[in-house]
Amino acid sequence: MNFFDWDFALKILPRLLDASLKTIGITLAGFSIAIVLGLFLAVGRRSRQPWLSWPVTGVIEFIRSTPLLIQVYFLFFVLPNFGVNLSALQAGIAGIALHYACYTAEVYRAGLDAVPRAQWEAVTALNMKPLTAYRKVILPQALRPIMPALGNYLISMLKDTPVLSAITVVEIMQRAKNIGSEHFRYLEPITMVGLFFLILSLGLAWLVRRLENRMELAR
Repeated sequence: MNFFDWDFALKILPRLLDASLKTIGITLAGFSIAIVLGLFLAVGRRSRQPWLSWPVTGVIEFIRSTPLLIQVYFLFFVLPNFGVNLSALQAGIAGIALHYACYTAEVYRAGLDAVPRAQWEAVTALNMKPLTAYRKVILPQALRPIMPALGNYLISMLKDTPVLSAITVVEIMQRAKNIGSEHFRYLEPITMVGLFFLILSLGLAWLVRRLENRMELAR
C-alpha cells in the first residue's frame, strides 16, 4: 500500500502552485468575458426582433447542448483550417468563456424577466435611453436574485479548467499528471490538486455570499 509522502508533496508544491496561477487566471479571464457576453446574449434573446432573437437563441442552445471539450477542440484544431490561429491558452479561454456565456445568458434572462413589468413601463414612460435604463434601473434589480446562480457558474468554470489540458494548456491538473508520469507516483499530486480545487471553491463561494449580503444591504 502506498502512503502519502509528505517530503515528495513539499518538493512538488512549488510546481503545482505555479500552475495554479494559470488555472486562476483562466477562470477569472473566462468568467469576466462570460458575464459580459452573457448579458448581451440575454438581451439579444429577449429582443422582439426575430432577426436578432432567433440566431441568438440558436447559438445559445447549440453551445449549451454540446460538450465543452468539443468546443475547445473546434477552436484549437478546426479554426486554423479557416485561417484563424489561436494559441492553446487563447482557445481555452475563448472556449470556456463562450460556453459559460450561454449559461449565464439564461440566468440573466431569468433575472430580467423577474423585474416587475411596471419598472419596464416606467423607464419607457420616462423616455430613458436603453443603456441608461438597464444600468440604473433594470440591472440592479435583476442582479440581486441571480447572484447565487452566477456564483455557481464561476465555481463550475474553475472546476472545468482541467478540460483545457486536452489542447495542451498546462493548468494545475495537467501539471499534476506530468509530475505523476515523471515520478510514477500520482497519489500526492492528484490529492493536492483536489485540495486546491476544494479550498478555492469554498473561498469563491464565501466571496459570492459576501457580495450577496452587500447587495442586500444596499437595497
